[in-house]
Amino acid sequence: MSLDEKSAAALAAAPHRRPPVPRWLLGIGPLVVIAILLGLFTLLNAPGLNKLSEGVPPKEEVAVEGVRLTAGQITITVRNEGPDPVSIAQVNVSDYYALFTQTRGTMAPLESTTLTIIYNWVEGDPYEVALVTSNGGKIPAVIDAAALSPERGSSFFGLMLLMGVYVGVIPVALGMLWMPFVRRSSASWVRVLLGVTVGLLAFLAFDATLEAVGLVTGNGAFGGPMVVFLGAVTAYLILEGTDAWMRRHQNSTTASQPSALPPQHLALLIAVGIGLHNFGEGLAIGSAYAVGSLALGASLIVGFAIHNTTEGLAIVTPLAKQAPGLGRLAILGLIAGAPAAAGALIGATVYQPALAAFLLGIGAGAVAQVAVKLLPMLRDTAGKTFTPLTGAGIVLGMGLMFATGLLVQA
Repeated sequence: MSLDEKSAAALAAAPHRRPPVPRWLLGIGPLVVIAILLGLFTLLNAPGLNKLSEGVPPKEEVAVEGVRLTAGQITITVRNEGPDPVSIAQVNVSDYYALFTQTRGTMAPLESTTLTIIYNWVEGDPYEVALVTSNGGKIPAVIDAAALSPERGSSFFGLMLLMGVYVGVIPVALGMLWMPFVRRSSASWVRVLLGVTVGLLAFLAFDATLEAVGLVTGNGAFGGPMVVFLGAVTAYLILEGTDAWMRRHQNSTTASQPSALPPQHLALLIAVGIGLHNFGEGLAIGSAYAVGSLALGASLIVGFAIHNTTEGLAIVTPLAKQAPGLGRLAILGLIAGAPAAAGALIGATVYQPALAAFLLGIGAGAVAQVAVKLLPMLRDTAGKTFTPLTGAGIVLGMGLMFATGLLVQA
């Protein structure tokens, strides 16, 4: 038998091999099976499980998204954040049952309705509004000081932008006036100031987290407090990725120090972190107007303006031995302060507690990441990070934020 005949016989005797299944089909296949099973489960109305909910009262979770006051009327927008339908049956304004109309009689999950309440409110007086559901549940809406709501036109949005400038841009710019003092400080004093910066950022991280958790405490819709930690982890990882990108692109003079970022990059990260935090603060001010707490918004403006002045110091401290131009400083100030204006606009127009908590969580994660990146700059000539001087700076920074935070009436 020739060689060719032997090869042909071997191929004929070999088992036939099927072509391999494409990898993308292996990935999509389980998803298709899951979708089919879920569809059958839904069409058959969860056989055997539909009796579990018999006799169980519906779970009502409703969030107040907006309160507006016009002559003789109070308009309230609420959203059903629970798993069951909700109907508003009665409205109680300071122990008085008031007439009202609503745009939707029954709210399915995630749907909203706007109630127009007939009530002759008095300017400056506080009011407690209770929306009573058909199952007897009560949804509170507090008006700290009644005042005519501004029309949401160009002047209103201009006012929101102006408040953001008052709270974010101007205070941060004033804080950056410490730049000459920082540049003329000795190495020991710079480490103290860096410790103050770490304390400022640490306080901001804890403060934003507690405020965000407070917004969604007792409300399991959209994940409840988990949205806060989701936002924090998201921001932390994004800034970590930005940090890694900056390290890959830093010049050869700083490549020998992998544990510390160049000062200009670190100042940028601080500005970004503070900017994300100030976005949450602007959101708080705008939402105070959205829910009708006009006096609350005014106090927040004054408190946040003083509170945020120290943030400018945090931005310029890493630049102690640099000579940044006015243009670079202006850009850093805008990155840190301008988001407060955007937050005020969003908070005044689209207020949603879960979204607000998520955004505050983003700010908390951002400033926490930047605080961690500052730690290598605290090292002294002996290589120690935490010394009596740096420890005192951290405590001083947290104390400053606590003291100025007392001016913010949250």
